[in-house]
Amino acid sequence: MSIWYGYRQKGFNLVAVGTEILTVDVLGEPYEQRIIELPDDDEGPVFATLVRRRSTRPTPKAVLYLHGYNDYFFQTHLADFFIDRGYDFYALDLRKYGRSLRPHHTPNFVRSIAEYFEEIDEAARIIRAEDGHDTLLLFAHSTGGLIGSLWAHARSKTGVVDGLILNSPFFDFNAAWVMRRPVAAAVGRFAAWQPYRVVPLKSPGLYGRSLHQDFHGEWQFDLAWKPVQSFPLRMGWLRAIRTAQRRLHAGLDITAPVLVAHSTASYRNFVWNDAAHEADAVLDVRHISRWASALGRHVTVVRIDGGKHDLTLSREPARQRFFDEADRWLRAYG
Repeated sequence: MSIWYGYRQKGFNLVAVGTEILTVDVLGEPYEQRIIELPDDDEGPVFATLVRRRSTRPTPKAVLYLHGYNDYFFQTHLADFFIDRGYDFYALDLRKYGRSLRPHHTPNFVRSIAEYFEEIDEAARIIRAEDGHDTLLLFAHSTGGLIGSLWAHARSKTGVVDGLILNSPFFDFNAAWVMRRPVAAAVGRFAAWQPYRVVPLKSPGLYGRSLHQDFHGEWQFDLAWKPVQSFPLRMGWLRAIRTAQRRLHAGLDITAPVLVAHSTASYRNFVWNDAAHEADAVLDVRHISRWASALGRHVTVVRIDGGKHDLTLSREPARQRFFDEADRWLRAYG
């Protein structure tokens, strides 16, 4: 069940607007939002939020954006990019993220990546069946890239998705082999008993600091939804990610064309310096290149000099280099 509407937000608290039905998203016009009601889980009611911005002219083409971990959709310049190329733009704040987060939720938590398929399926149905699009691209960042890849594989025989652009997808953990394999396996076994237990790892927040205007960055976003230090990782989430990555490593069969883009370098320091502006401060980019070929039959890989983890939030000229590559790919396959 879902309806298009809008609401005012303060932090995590939903502020009622009486019974009036609105169409304005928290980003303001021309963005609209639609709440997708999902089955309850062990924490209670669950929701996802579909944001929409229509092109200035009717179009049969649409793109759906999936965010990463500790993230939500706020990148309006990305929407501008697709609108300028004749696409209607949609973004999905997944369950327990951003607009979909409620006070009774554990932020960003999930027990299985497949749980997200429910809201992605509904978003795709709305885009195609209700809004009348016959072309649907998926643009997915980081953890969204892992989720979107597995969803596209699972739905490959339906023809629901016509292409994927993966922006620094989370194909493996940025850690030594012993941590990625035997230690992660042990954590996974423990997670079956205590899924909500916090993993005792503390992020230095370097990536977040490189982005937000209050620190070293040029972007403004809601720190309640995307904190600089990141929400804590939990055992059950770690197990879900490891299971999904193992499935991808075994090989997928995505029949639609795929563009995989990532920075040419990873930032490997634990203290701040300006080099964090010109590298991926979250993932090991070598892992992205290594596993890109596991996605399917038609994969293009591009590397962006000076790119950040979210290439769309890179400093110029790296940001423009990424958009130029995306534009080239769209003209060939979009």
